[in-house]
This record gives sequence, C-alpha cells and structure tokens, in this order.
Amino acid sequence: MLIFMKTADRRTPARDDATDAPRKAIGRRIRRLRLQQTKTQAEVAAAAGLTKSMLSKVESGAAYPSVAALVRIAEALGTTVASLMEQAGHDHRPVFVPRDHAERSLSRSDKGYAVFAYATEFVEKAMQPFLFVVKRGRVRKHAVSHAGEEFVCVLEGEILFTVGDVQFRMRPGDALFFSARDAHGVMALTATAKYIDVFV
Repeated sequence: MLIFMKTADRRTPARDDATDAPRKAIGRRIRRLRLQQTKTQAEVAAAAGLTKSMLSKVESGAAYPSVAALVRIAEALGTTVASLMEQAGHDHRPVFVPRDHAERSLSRSDKGYAVFAYATEFVEKAMQPFLFVVKRGRVRKHAVSHAGEEFVCVLEGEILFTVGDVQFRMRPGDALFFSARDAHGVMALTATAKYIDVFV
C-alpha cells in the first residue's frame, strides 16, 4: 500500500518589507486597542513601564520595543502578547514558516537583539513563539520581567541567560523553562547566537 503525504508549501511569503511591516502592524494594533479603550498614551505607557515618547514611537512604527515591553503593553490593554501579534482575518490552519523567511523577517528591538514572531496568522493562540538572534557586543545589558512563563531552546551559538541571580551558559540543544516574573536577560557568548523563546 502506498501512502501519499502532502508536502508543505515552501514558497516564501511576500516580504512585505520584512522589517518595517511587522513593526508598523503591531503599532497600529496597539493604537487601535488603546483608542477603543479610551486610554491615553500616558496611561498605557505608565502601566507598561515605558515613557510616553517610547509608546508613541511604537504606535507609529518608528520603534520596536523589547518583547518583554510588548507583554507589558498587552497587559496594560487587557490582552496577551499572542493576540497583539495576530494578523486580522486569519484562522486556525497549520502555519509553516521556512527558516529563510524567519531569518529575513527579523525586527531589531530597542535592546539590540533581532526578533521574529512565529504564527501571527494563527488566531487565539495559547502561546507565542519567537526566534531571537543575538550578536556579541550588540545586545544591551538588561533584566526584564513580566507576567507568564517562558521556554528557551538554543539553536545556534552560545548564550548566557540570567534568571534572577542564576546564570545559565547555554549551547545548541540546551533548554530552559522559567517564570517570566523573575528578572531575566540574555547575552551572546559567540559572534552570533539563535534561540527559540516561547512565551506563555
């Protein structure tokens, strides 16, 4: 008996200006939610631990905040970071993302790392996975905290991941799960490192 399996379509989605489009789309969603709730930029910025100027830049697409800041913005607006990343008009079909598309569609955050949000087409997700690319000497030293939990798995290179006062030297295949309410941050130990970070 022969079994035929449908092969996933590897065609790369239109770039849609790979770095600017996601940043601007997220900014529009944040602004739309804020206005729907009749909240001012100052109110949302204060609740998210940002300056009003930074939130204004995020809404206009001029800046891409850290993912932790996006989580706090989502909290301030009564939603989740997964919902904040969602594209309108999509559904629950499987989402296949070729590696080259993810790596070409990275957005640089204000902390110095580059990030890509997976499966923004899939609505009402229980989690939000990201690809992070960090370069040695490029990432600003930082410690962030927010609601939820995270699962980190290194793909390439080596990183030093700090949670609370504990440091973890992580190599390809190493994984880490932790409460995101504990202050955490990452530094690259090799020229370039890549890891998956799932926010729940």
